[in-house]
Amino acid sequence: MNANDRFKRSFGSWFWGSLILATLTHFAVLNFWPELTAQDIAVDSEELLVIELPPEVVIPPEPEAIRRPAAPIDAGVEIDEEITIHVTTFEDNPPDRLPPPPDSTIRSGISDQPTFTPFTVRPGIRNREEVQRALTREYPPLLRDAGIGGTVEVWFQIDEEGIVRKTLVKTSSGHGALDQAALKVADVVEFSPALNRDKRVPVWISLPITFTIR
Repeated sequence: MNANDRFKRSFGSWFWGSLILATLTHFAVLNFWPELTAQDIAVDSEELLVIELPPEVVIPPEPEAIRRPAAPIDAGVEIDEEITIHVTTFEDNPPDRLPPPPDSTIRSGISDQPTFTPFTVRPGIRNREEVQRALTREYPPLLRDAGIGGTVEVWFQIDEEGIVRKTLVKTSSGHGALDQAALKVADVVEFSPALNRDKRVPVWISLPITFTIR
């Protein structure tokens, strides 16, 4: 018999002997030293706070992107302010083919608002030097000293004698003082009569009046 077999045979007696000895020792300790007790290692837990979660927020979908406005496109068309009317001759237009002359009541009258009246000869300014002095005189001092200028497009109502009967602002300069000054200058302008063939006619025309620092 080897040592392993002997250990297996003696294991039972050693096990039960150790168990009985441990039990007797336990009772003896409790009888002779009753003050020996297990320490309370319980952990005091604080009161738990109940947190109420807010209701779920529904996020709306993002709005559609705003379309960018269409960019204006410059057509690049230049309009010549000088319009040339070909000379009308009786060779090209015999008298029997010409339309009858306009009625005198229509020819002598003109609307109080800008309207188109046919003419072959445009009215011309006869007192340019006086108009230039009026531009200098009527230029608002505050705008002139500040270097602010502008152009005002003015309507002129001109009768058969070339006399200005009425003036209106067609396109503002953006400054009320300049617009009023342009109307004062317009009152100074003298015109030659407009002609439709060989007849004097009342017309409405527009001219730019520009205030600028030289």
